Amino acid sequence: MKKDPRFQPVDASVTPRFSGIATFMRTQRHEISPELDIALVGVPFDIGVNYRTGSRQGPAAVREASRLIRCVHPVSGIAPYELCNVADVGDAPVNPIDLARSISLIEEFFARLHADGVLPLSIGGDHTVPLPVLRGIARKQPVGIFHIDSHADTLDTLAGTTINHATTFRRGVEEGLIDPTRVIQIGLRGSRFSPDDIKWGQDHGFTCITIDDYERMGRDEVVARIRAVLGTGPTYMTIDIDGIDPAWAPGTGVPEIGGLTPRDVQVMIRALRGLHLVGGDICEVAPCFDPTGITAITAANLMWEMLCVLADSKATRC
Repeated sequence: MKKDPRFQPVDASVTPRFSGIATFMRTQRHEISPELDIALVGVPFDIGVNYRTGSRQGPAAVREASRLIRCVHPVSGIAPYELCNVADVGDAPVNPIDLARSISLIEEFFARLHADGVLPLSIGGDHTVPLPVLRGIARKQPVGIFHIDSHADTLDTLAGTTINHATTFRRGVEEGLIDPTRVIQIGLRGSRFSPDDIKWGQDHGFTCITIDDYERMGRDEVVARIRAVLGTGPTYMTIDIDGIDPAWAPGTGVPEIGGLTPRDVQVMIRALRGLHLVGGDICEVAPCFDPTGITAITAANLMWEMLCVLADSKATRC
């Protein structure tokens, strides 16, 4: 059944893509409301990084790039705007010079969405962002995690701090937001601070698939592992754009060579169809490091893939 026409995106076959104010995938701009099923959110926060800032501009860049996206998935046939009321609710509030205050503001914003029964799909921001999001939506029931990244983000501290883009998933487990037996991390690679960088997650039940594992296993076997690990419980999707090889996504703060292709990630997201999905994010898009714009285009297309499986999941459970 077609959803509320007030939430239908701008039709690119009628209104040129280059016109109008950019929103995620040209959806309507709307305030947080119980009328919504899925909220598209920007989180322009990047003071959790220890190297290159710039992902605070990620939401704006992906909004512009997402003008390319149409309305029907070419493989699954999912038409998310026919299944769910989807809108761009703007950016979560942040304080650009106060990390702790920003984390609190982001958490409050996503708690409001959760209270209204709205599923969030976000563009960060650095990869600290999933922690306040999960604090807002997963306090009552821990979630499984589908995680694409070159780094495990399970350090205890970085530069003497405990809340940053390298500690997110360790804090999430410690706070009871994440079920560690239902976490799968894919694409891990690159030099490490110590031999124990991914060991904490493995010791707590994470399934960690390095890029070398991925090549040995093959994509079909990895897809089967994803579904086996995540099972039927609530699952949150999170993608650090540096999980993709910088040949395709150079606009990121900590690029690591030898990574996944956008095609790999497309197929893995599509394999999440039928699971109990409760939200997702794409982080670390830093457009200042990519004059071509291909990183933002890649993120916009992966956001579309995530929207399709999220809308299908939401509609199935309504």
